[in-house]
Amino acid sequence: MPYAARSLYERLGGYDAISAVANDLLPRLQGDPQLGRFWAHRGADGIAREKQLLIDYLCATTGGPVYYRGRDMALTHRGMRISESDWSAFLGHAAASLARFHVPEPERREVVAFVQSLKKDIVEDSVTTAWPPRMRRPRAISPGRSASTPPAAS
Repeated sequence: MPYAARSLYERLGGYDAISAVANDLLPRLQGDPQLGRFWAHRGADGIAREKQLLIDYLCATTGGPVYYRGRDMALTHRGMRISESDWSAFLGHAAASLARFHVPEPERREVVAFVQSLKKDIVEDSVTTAWPPRMRRPRAISPGRSASTPPAAS
């Protein structure tokens, strides 16, 4: 099969290569002074499960023969308060891991483009992150009602 016709999974080197990158990336993220907080109170088994889910996700989304059984990215990252700054730090570590394994530039660009497509599901905007986790968001005021008008009795 011509190189260009192969899946990204195959061009990256398959399961073992993707697993190697994930095994390099996660300790980088955990050891980062800014990002380490996301793993600070996780047990070893939870981190191992998360790593396996990451590997499965990457393999499945790049065209590999792996079935991803985890949650979607929005649900997985909801409430984590991942900021633009966190996202930038993550991208730097991801680029370093890809470079360490000499991933060719075309595949690197494809991986980065895919990861960037997930940003909207992972990074929380300032409105979302402004509310403490246990505090309820205010309800929207219905049209025709002011903030001082009580709702109609039911």
